[in-house]
Amino acid sequence: MSGIEIGLASLAAILVLIYTGMHVAIALALVSFVGIWLLRDNPEQAARILSLAARESISSYLFGVVPLFVLMGLVVSRADIGRDTFDVANRAFRRIRGGLGMATVGANSIFAAITGISIASAAVFSKVAVPEMVRIGYSRRFAAGIVAGSSILGMMIPPSLLLILYGIIAEQSVGRLFIAGIGPGILLSVAFCVGIWVMLRFFAGFTGTPQPVEERKMSAGAAARDTASKLLPIVALVVLVLGGIYGGVFTPTEAGAIGALGAIVIAIAKRRFGPRALWGVTLETGHITAAICFLIIAATMYSRFLALSGLPVFMTQWIIGMDVGVYGFLLFYIAILILLGTILDSSSIMLITLPLVLPVAAALQMDLIWFGIITVLAVEIGLLTPPLGLSVYVIKGALDDRSISLNDVFAGAAPFALIMLLALILIVAFPWIATGLL
Repeated sequence: MSGIEIGLASLAAILVLIYTGMHVAIALALVSFVGIWLLRDNPEQAARILSLAARESISSYLFGVVPLFVLMGLVVSRADIGRDTFDVANRAFRRIRGGLGMATVGANSIFAAITGISIASAAVFSKVAVPEMVRIGYSRRFAAGIVAGSSILGMMIPPSLLLILYGIIAEQSVGRLFIAGIGPGILLSVAFCVGIWVMLRFFAGFTGTPQPVEERKMSAGAAARDTASKLLPIVALVVLVLGGIYGGVFTPTEAGAIGALGAIVIAIAKRRFGPRALWGVTLETGHITAAICFLIIAATMYSRFLALSGLPVFMTQWIIGMDVGVYGFLLFYIAILILLGTILDSSSIMLITLPLVLPVAAALQMDLIWFGIITVLAVEIGLLTPPLGLSVYVIKGALDDRSISLNDVFAGAAPFALIMLLALILIVAFPWIATGLL
């Protein structure tokens, strides 16, 4: 077999192994080892190449950003700051049609800016927002769909773990990726709020007919103090982390450390965090970081194997020879990402596809920061699509309401997946949405 044939066979082998239940990192490492063995006809040389890839993949100082932002996100989640953001957003949107749904989107936007983890948002707001929306008249599927749709903001609004992962794989500035995520994040938040209003106005059979939220009796001064006590710590943490990065005060890794410490201090000050909780969060951070570390090592191994096979060069020449242009390539690429999103999780999709497509994107002289935003948003659509919409499964698992089926959550999330696709089209058509602040 030629190197190109071995490379193509590896793609099929990886998909088969993952679909049969093998962990994606193990599948990538195994296929890489066997592939290099076949290319070099020497198992010892394959082992040496892969051990070198493993050592180099996580030796970068930048990699320290992963556990630090994971720790910050978990502390914020455990300290019940999600409920605080929901209360503040609910007070702001109370008088608008669909205000509680918009409050969920707004709270998720704020929460995303201090966690960067979609799954954390999905778990928190399933418990906080869905029961409240159902109580005032939203249909169960629409309430769950709002949480599912808005939870993906955690991977677009910085800091985002997927943007960090893309930055490591593509060797791009994480700080610039964070800045590029602001415009698309705001666009998605506004589009979700507009979508909620339109659906409530014209599709009441799908959304239900919510009644105005009863305002808790509270003096103006007491309401202002309550809002300030809940909002100021959140704003302070966002300004500390993102302001430090954008202002050039911190590197992303340093900002992660400062943010983690700030989150712990805020949680302790609110008396929602003790030594036992800190120990539990630290262990969970270690587990998540180890999993991400293994994925990055496996992705680096697979990249080395593909480079040896010659498949990326072949694909680059083939696509350029077809003369489909930037937009033709993006159309094909986005369709593949969304299709893979029906069977794989976000990080797996990126780890498999990026080593192949980054050389093509570079050859087409595409801005790799803009390309990263397109990649993350297209991949995130997969979190809402069956049969493996990860956010949908998290929401179903977090809900105590057995009357909300998995199909209900998928049905409720479908309009938001469509809104995300429309936003993605806008970002492709108008790159300045992502790159305007750079």
